[in-house]
Amino acid sequence: MKLNEQGLADRAQWEAKGYSLPRFDREKVKAATYENPFWVHFGAGNIFRAFQANIAQNLLNEGILDRGIIVVEGFDYEIVEKMNWPHDDYTILATLKANGTVDKTVVGGVVESHILDSQNEAEYGRLKEIFSKDSLQMCTFTITEKGYSLVNGRGEIIPDIAADFEEGPAQPKSYIGKVASLLYTRYQAGEKPIAMVSTDNCSHNGDKLKAAITAFAEKWAANGKVEAGFEAYIKESGKVSFPWSMIDKITPRPDASVEQILKEDGVEELEPVITSKHTYVAPFVNAEETEYLVIEDDFPNGRPALEKGGVMFTTRETVDKVEKMKVCTCLNPLHTCLAVFGCILGYTKISDEMNDPELKKLVEVVGYKEGLPVVVNPGILDPKEFIDTVLQVRVPNPFMPDTPQRIATDTSQKLAIRFGETIKAYQASDELDVKDLKLIPLVFAGWLRYMMAVNDNGEAFELSPDPLTDTVRPYVEKLTLGGTVDAEALRPILENTKIFGVNLYDVDMADTVVGYLQQMIAGPGAVRKTLQEALN
Repeated sequence: MKLNEQGLADRAQWEAKGYSLPRFDREKVKAATYENPFWVHFGAGNIFRAFQANIAQNLLNEGILDRGIIVVEGFDYEIVEKMNWPHDDYTILATLKANGTVDKTVVGGVVESHILDSQNEAEYGRLKEIFSKDSLQMCTFTITEKGYSLVNGRGEIIPDIAADFEEGPAQPKSYIGKVASLLYTRYQAGEKPIAMVSTDNCSHNGDKLKAAITAFAEKWAANGKVEAGFEAYIKESGKVSFPWSMIDKITPRPDASVEQILKEDGVEELEPVITSKHTYVAPFVNAEETEYLVIEDDFPNGRPALEKGGVMFTTRETVDKVEKMKVCTCLNPLHTCLAVFGCILGYTKISDEMNDPELKKLVEVVGYKEGLPVVVNPGILDPKEFIDTVLQVRVPNPFMPDTPQRIATDTSQKLAIRFGETIKAYQASDELDVKDLKLIPLVFAGWLRYMMAVNDNGEAFELSPDPLTDTVRPYVEKLTLGGTVDAEALRPILENTKIFGVNLYDVDMADTVVGYLQQMIAGPGAVRKTLQEALN
């Protein structure tokens, strides 16, 4: 059983092993997509393969769509070269349910794939052709929040982007420069309308994408590298929209236990690949059953009926409420709590942490008691029901191979939105008092303790990647178990609003954080003891 057109020709063999297969004429869909593409997606990673690609498949199966998705990979070309092309753009989706069952689906919703290489005439030429088509309605993105940044962690403009600003849209080197270049192709083809839809897991994602694209349009216009009207096309014409969205589906990296299930079914050539850019990819993805995608309904060239596949379309204001509900209270902060303390306490599975009485209580109090009072109900999703699902179904799912180490990645970039917004809401409230927040400062102290890279047994461990590791580590690496915290030495970190969203001194939280940190470095076992005392 090989995952490609030839291997899937024997449908009965796959179906006998419990696989759901595409139920549409894929060759017909491919031909229609080639002639009249309507949906391009940037970012060929796991979340896309498990979510958007499967939405397209379901709608193709039902006859609601007659064309599929064209996926483009701009960060790591090997994903497409080593996964998409050898497998004819098919993926196996293993949906890991909390009851222990696994749904196995061969996803064929992607029917064309490309690398975003402006030096490759054939690949880039095809992308220009696609962007010239009247039929193209939208581009979606899962390139991570870092993908939209034009500067590095020190605030310096990235060299490739600086070069692209000067050299123009002919052969850009940077990811966003190439996307802006393709939009310039669309502009030159007749100022055709399009929706550019970020579905990355970050606040006001559409604005981040718009700011990045706009920067190129402005620089190229100022440098005389594009026609004068291009800047207005992006910024003012109403022909290019940048809707906000909220996405939520946990999709850990492909797990060996899932690989083994598929191998026992007889599926061949499943071995994962670690690319030269350290991306871990496989012919299959594993994901939870729960999924949410809420998008601002702003599509200048029309859109497909994705609501029939579970996507919720609404206003920008409602997307903002849903996003804040999830990112600031109902999921992301709880994940960060478990990530930070899970790493320190030696856990390697998020689900196992929900069997730990202290960690379970920690996320319950942070979610229900400290966060929920300041959540605005968006109407289309209920905040308490959302947390209930997170803490009772999603995070405890023992079959989801998610790790605190994965979630701990880039924590310095997450604390401000995941906790800082709650602190600000308490500040702004006439009925609530910031001093009532007992466990959010505990999490801040836990993160500083985590940045020591020493677990609760006193053993060194490897920190997850974070752009501010080199900035924060000098302030905490001198701390020792049994030592003393020098509050003044930590002041530059504690008053850093970019990290915490607020100056912890201004909200009278710095002393509490330092106090918790002092308790946590008392010696081996001190983190566990501090948790127990704080929760009682």
